[in-house]
Amino acid sequence: MDLQTMKPRQFSGQLYKYTNVMKGWQYRYFMVDGSSGHLHYYLCEGEKPDGAIPRGSVHLAGAVICPSEEDSKTFTVNCASGDMLKLRASDARARQEWVNGLRAVAESHTKSISVNSTPLPPREHLAVLDAIGCAKAQLQRTELADTTLCRALESSSASFFTDPNLLLLKATSAASLHCLFQCLNILQRNQHQQQARTGFVIDDD
Repeated sequence: MDLQTMKPRQFSGQLYKYTNVMKGWQYRYFMVDGSSGHLHYYLCEGEKPDGAIPRGSVHLAGAVICPSEEDSKTFTVNCASGDMLKLRASDARARQEWVNGLRAVAESHTKSISVNSTPLPPREHLAVLDAIGCAKAQLQRTELADTTLCRALESSSASFFTDPNLLLLKATSAASLHCLFQCLNILQRNQHQQQARTGFVIDDD
């Protein structure tokens, strides 16, 4: 991954973005606008003509950028709005460049908000956002476990499709997971409605 320096605190490049278990990691073109404090992403670099609407955007003020412990390439952008981007660079060096650059922009705009007397979310609000982010991450792991369970059941024996207990186990797992995701969506919608400043919506692709 090769960051392209444009202006102070402005850069762009290719990253993998995790969407969900079904789609997995998708290659996207990311651009950081240091002056506005936004992180935009597009389907590809060629999709980004002047004035084009990005596939998704987040504001970096109050964001926490964390390298992942699962490998040397992955990192997350945890936004003050409650949205989270899970990203992967080409190697450890590229990840560090992105982390350093995003942290610089986030710190700059967080300070700017404080100077302009526009309060960041109170500690209680940040705690709720953190809890929602943890719940979302846990549900993604649960979704992966459900997929693994289904594959194991289907490949275990030919009797799977006629065994009522195994069919019930698979159906119950899928229904429970669907219900949990619906609950998370309700929590996220309610939380967004309570925000004094509406954040950008992340498109799930």
